[in-house]
Amino acid sequence: MTSRELVKRTLHFESPPRIPRQAWILPWAETHHAEAVARLRRDFPDDIVAAPPAYKTAPKTVGDRYALGRYTDEWGCRFDIPEQGTIGLVRSPRIGRWEDLEDFQPPEEILSLDKEAVNRFCASSDRFVLAGTVQRPFERLQFLRTMEQSLIDLMEQPPELFSLLDRIHGLYLREVEVWAQTDVDAINLMDDWGTQSGLITSPEIFRRIFKPMYAEYAEIARSYDKAVFMHSDGHILEVYPDLIEAGIEALNSQVYCMGVETLGRDFAGRITFWGEMDRQRILSDATPEDVESAVHRFWEELYRDGGVIAQCEFGLRARPENVHKVFETWEAISQLNLRRGE
Repeated sequence: MTSRELVKRTLHFESPPRIPRQAWILPWAETHHAEAVARLRRDFPDDIVAAPPAYKTAPKTVGDRYALGRYTDEWGCRFDIPEQGTIGLVRSPRIGRWEDLEDFQPPEEILSLDKEAVNRFCASSDRFVLAGTVQRPFERLQFLRTMEQSLIDLMEQPPELFSLLDRIHGLYLREVEVWAQTDVDAINLMDDWGTQSGLITSPEIFRRIFKPMYAEYAEIARSYDKAVFMHSDGHILEVYPDLIEAGIEALNSQVYCMGVETLGRDFAGRITFWGEMDRQRILSDATPEDVESAVHRFWEELYRDGGVIAQCEFGLRARPENVHKVFETWEAISQLNLRRGE
């Protein structure tokens, strides 16, 4: 069975013969733990990959996304990067005053996707292929206005806020359509909605303003027979049912932050848990025995003839031996519980 078939059976709860896997390896890990990264890729190759975003008209960016210093993305948002190989923060707004909307143009270049190049990539691999970009309306608002100001905007809700969101969402709708017309297997959404203990904003704001956006992206994806994947950090338990209703099929979230047992009780069998292993404690500080126990807990609570993808992030503070142990344990679970037909 190919990786593509393996992931599809997982998404459809059709008893795959192995737990599919994917390691998120940040450039920081490549720099600081090159040998461990090479070993991980050799021992446990990914079943899920992202297609390269090949464009006929290159989006305008300045700098390197992961290099120390400053990076400006295709939307004109400036990120300060405090450490080589990590993701930066936006400290100054692209749209500081609503008057700046007059000169703001979303980057139409992202619609100039070279579909033939993407299709060649998909045809060259038997792995499950995600779109090589993400739609992130909530985070994009924060990048354009800064996080602090965007939260004020969402509380005050001036008409200019909705004008900006319409521009963001409108371009993302067209971008989803462009990618859905290629041979990728899924589109890929991303918005961090949680703090350590709850939502960043109210569930009412999420449901009234942003949930319909996700539902529209998912509707387009379904019309082209594409799956819908999403990443969202933090304690997002309150909106898990909404994300399922919106059409999210695989969700990457911090399950240990919310409670593995709670998620298993309420949502196992309804959505695929696309990881993830606990970055705050397990990957950074745990013993190998603790790592093995955590993976087994994940398996026991969340697996329902599928619905689980072995994923974790090899990033800042993660111990190489713990990341390797995660995938080693998932492989052992597959051998003992799936391949032997138990």
